[in-house]
Amino acid sequence: MSPSRARVQRNRRWGALALASLLAAAVVTNAADARSRHRQRSSSYNPPYASIVVDANSGKVMAAVNADSPRHPASLTKIMTLYLLFERLEANKIKLSTEMPVSAHAAAQAPSKLGLKPGQSIDVATAIRAIVTKSANDVAVIIAEALAGNETDFAKLMTAKARALGMKHTFYQNASGLPDDRQITTARDQAILGRAVQDRFPKYYHYFSTRYFVYQGKRMRNHNHLLGRIDGVDGIKTGYIHESGFNIVTSVRRGGRHIVAVVFGGRSAAARDARVTGLIANNINVAANKRAAPPVVEGWMTALARAEIPTPPVKPPVAKIKSPVAQKIASAPPLPPVPPPMPGSTDPIRPIPVKTIMVQPGIMHTASLAPLPAASRTLRPAPTTANPAAITTIATVKSEPPNLTTKPAPTTVAKKVASAPAKVPAKAATQELAAKPHGPWIIQVGAFDIEKDAKERLSIAKDKAKAQLGEASPFTEPVAKGAKTLYRARFAGLEKSQAEIACKYLKRRDIPCMMLKN
Repeated sequence: MSPSRARVQRNRRWGALALASLLAAAVVTNAADARSRHRQRSSSYNPPYASIVVDANSGKVMAAVNADSPRHPASLTKIMTLYLLFERLEANKIKLSTEMPVSAHAAAQAPSKLGLKPGQSIDVATAIRAIVTKSANDVAVIIAEALAGNETDFAKLMTAKARALGMKHTFYQNASGLPDDRQITTARDQAILGRAVQDRFPKYYHYFSTRYFVYQGKRMRNHNHLLGRIDGVDGIKTGYIHESGFNIVTSVRRGGRHIVAVVFGGRSAAARDARVTGLIANNINVAANKRAAPPVVEGWMTALARAEIPTPPVKPPVAKIKSPVAQKIASAPPLPPVPPPMPGSTDPIRPIPVKTIMVQPGIMHTASLAPLPAASRTLRPAPTTANPAAITTIATVKSEPPNLTTKPAPTTVAKKVASAPAKVPAKAATQELAAKPHGPWIIQVGAFDIEKDAKERLSIAKDKAKAQLGEASPFTEPVAKGAKTLYRARFAGLEKSQAEIACKYLKRRDIPCMMLKN
């Protein structure tokens, strides 16, 4: 090799080495900048916090912060998705080996997902493991479509099941927990669900303790990092979307004690885990060590409320019943009681038989109509003055339509007005008698597919902002949106300043609100 060619090759090697060094430096700089930007975002990211700890043995709340404030469930939604799947398994309407088809809608879901393609299928057992570990959104939709035909109808079943379990403030719009402003829950409701899935399905609950599973050669770890790390943790589910922060429902059993802890709004998975670990440490050792609470199943809250209502004392028998109607009712034989469905049963509610008693109406006596006044009567103007005391009395009298069957006698109040001395101008009296007008402003706190959900939102808003809403009138308003109907949840009769204050107050408590002029 000639000296000149050797120099050229040596220069090329040095040039390649210098270029590689520059590229490495650029990569390191970009990575550092990315970490810096992430730290800046993290420092300003403060999702709304909520938590609750429930003693599953006694049913008592041991600790709570914002437990009834609305929050987005994120992937905690999938606990209810699996609850409905476990129901079908228990009823033998589906098997663990049943293959469920993958639709285009399911395959199009955003991550986290298994990445299934339209036309493929997945068996129920694999789907359950994919939900509890990978939190696969495509699999959640596959389950919804297999059980209800489509995700929208499945979400309605989810909300109905939430009501049956006593989850008063939970509304589902999808099966996965992907962002939807209308999909909300509370820490207290998720604690109910976390207990219910264990009490109702002990045969299937063990799936929530799965630490990892392998699918098509890939090992997938459970997002619940407390499994195997915190003594006694046996499940159940984590979740995250930006609007909710990092959430978790967890269950802990130690020495006969059993608690369910829920945390919403962690700034990171590590921050969430630290929060719930502290709650566990502070409460597990003082929890009850024997089960006394009833099982959490459908209708359990109603049964519990009935058990807590004291039996009223028996009234002494009435000596004599004068009314013929009352005598017939009293002498009729009692109807046999209708037992309610067992908790968790899918049997329809049976109608309660009703007694029908025929009663002959009595003779109605009416007075004859008073004769009409003569056409030549003299009309007198109303008096121009009135007594304030008499006006106050009149203002409290309820206005009712005239009774045409009897001739009304002059009332004491009317006599007082007629004979009142001249002290107050008639204009002032009219203003005093007039009802205060309602404000022209309306506020809207949500829009829902089901009117019952809209009414629930109105109830929540009223409870949260009683002082700010005052005497505002709640109502629902149906409005057609394409092929479906939405029900708006609104309050009417507010002044502008009152509406502004109420909306600001509700928004600070995570209830959406907007003002409208009527």
